[in-house]
Amino acid sequence: MKKLLALLAACATAFSFALAEGTEQPYRGFDARDITSLSDQDIADLRAGAGWGLALPAELNGFPGPAHVLELADELSLTKGQQDQVSAIYEAMRLEAVAQGEALIVAERAVDAGFRAGDLDAPDLRRLIDAAATARADLRYVHLSRHLMTLDILNSEQVAAYAVLRGYADDPCASVPEGHDATMWRRHNGCDNG
Repeated sequence: MKKLLALLAACATAFSFALAEGTEQPYRGFDARDITSLSDQDIADLRAGAGWGLALPAELNGFPGPAHVLELADELSLTKGQQDQVSAIYEAMRLEAVAQGEALIVAERAVDAGFRAGDLDAPDLRRLIDAAATARADLRYVHLSRHLMTLDILNSEQVAAYAVLRGYADDPCASVPEGHDATMWRRHNGCDNG
């Protein structure tokens, strides 16, 4: 009986190790990060003033972003004046985003430091979390507000073209719906008469 129990115990132990090895560990390696909540790529993006996905509500709802407008300047037929205005918006945004990104990095590092120190209490935790949330909100405002400013510079045709070029809308000039006069459809949708 003792041999049977020992065998069962050994099998159970081996089975539990096999299960543990097959278990996904989604945070494996995060403990080695400088800031556990930010990857190295996140930190690099924040320090470069990259959008970090914070402006998606604007971008995907018809408010073009200055960086992408500049990338598409030729396709959008931007005037020199428009290009200069959007460039100024972009440069100011990038500088502010770098500063706010650094503030977020510092705030997230402070949250980590509080837990690493091991003596964090609830009021201090609240203060640290509020600081990180404010830094993120300020950074998000920088990006989203520049989409508002950029929209004011573009005309409706450029905004529509931007949506098509970025893949958010179908090109109305690509095909004429059945039952529509092709010449009139193309004219009303700003297509070339070719």
